[in-house]
Amino acid sequence: MSSRHASAIPSLPTAAPPEGRRGRPLLLKLAASAAPALTMVVILIVWETACRLFALPEFLLPAPSAIAKAGFTMSAGEWAGHIVATVRVALLGYACSIAISLPLAVALAMSPMLSRTVYPILVVIHSTPIVAVAPIIVVTLGVGDLPRVVITGIITFFPLVISTTTGILSTPDELVELSRSLRATRAREILQIRLPYAVPHIFSALKVSITLAVVGAVVAEFVAAERGLGYAILFSTSTFKIPQAFSGLAVLVLLSLILFRLVILAQTRFFPWSLPRDQGSR
Repeated sequence: MSSRHASAIPSLPTAAPPEGRRGRPLLLKLAASAAPALTMVVILIVWETACRLFALPEFLLPAPSAIAKAGFTMSAGEWAGHIVATVRVALLGYACSIAISLPLAVALAMSPMLSRTVYPILVVIHSTPIVAVAPIIVVTLGVGDLPRVVITGIITFFPLVISTTTGILSTPDELVELSRSLRATRAREILQIRLPYAVPHIFSALKVSITLAVVGAVVAEFVAAERGLGYAILFSTSTFKIPQAFSGLAVLVLLSLILFRLVILAQTRFFPWSLPRDQGSR
């Protein structure tokens, strides 16, 4: 059959997918987005049922309803003061950790001698229990925000340095050789090739460190503080108000989730190309 006759044959219309199949991807997306919330609801229902069924005392494990009721015993102003104090220390320590760890990671990646010298010291600092060091830091630096910021910075420091260094060193050799063949300076090689390639590693560390920043702020408030969620939890447990301590813990968890989500939004907004393909298209 000639091409002229073949082109004259009308093409058959393609069959449209059934209505059920077209709606199935939407249902799967809705189910995936609602799965965390539904899981949490199921956990709370099981928790509440177990506490009521086995008549567990509140000092052992309070029910979610008792925790919510205890949370309303504190005024909104008291909660706001504790939350602001914890967030302030967490973000200050987080920002100081970023400002120190990123330049240090670049220096470690660019200098093998510095890496062999400084890396063991970083491992020793990270291996030291912060709970044991926190009282010494408070005695040395005094009572105030400074020792709490230092404690938070120490906790969040190590993941940022290690992940950033790994990302910089994982830059393909072909890109580095190409930049050097074009006579790019060392500063341009770092800023325009190595650091952009390390952005996914950096944000992975930022997501981990933002939750550790909240942990560091709480640990610091356990040692010396007059306000903050850690102080509120410690005071509640010392007076045997266990449901109120659990309510402070719930606020801490919610705060960590919000800060974690803000880091994800920053990456999506300013560095969408660093996300996996399925996440970057959302």
